[in-house]
Amino acid sequence: MPKITFTKTDSNNGDFQKLVALLDDYLKEINGENHSFFSKFNTIDTLNHVLVAYSDGKPVGCGAFKPFSEKEAEIKRMFVLEEFRGQGLGRKILKNLEYWAEESNFDFCILETSKDMPNAIKLYQKAGYSTIQNYGQYKDVESSVCMKKWVSEI
Repeated sequence: MPKITFTKTDSNNGDFQKLVALLDDYLKEINGENHSFFSKFNTIDTLNHVLVAYSDGKPVGCGAFKPFSEKEAEIKRMFVLEEFRGQGLGRKILKNLEYWAEESNFDFCILETSKDMPNAIKLYQKAGYSTIQNYGQYKDVESSVCMKKWVSEI
């Protein structure tokens, strides 16, 4: 695997925007008719904590977090290009986001993913996330899986 570097940035980063466009295309297939519901919660115009992964200068993955509450950072927009999946890159992006959230004085990381994304669920479980009751806008969404982790556990 080529050397991977990470850049901390915000949602104005063009490489992040291109990766998110690919993520949105991918999620349209998974979410089907529910895509418009989820897409309104995945806007990127106000993300100040964005991480872009590069392989030899090429953007290959991303993730972000935003404040959900005073103590909780919500992990958002996790994505790795298909040809880079299965190599631990998603885990490295997540770990970097968790460290950044801890540095930013958050106690927990929370996230939402889909029951139709078993590889994502497995990634989060291996990273120490536990399933919690669906929160916020996902409260009554049967296809959502919400998870939480103390950042002190990283």
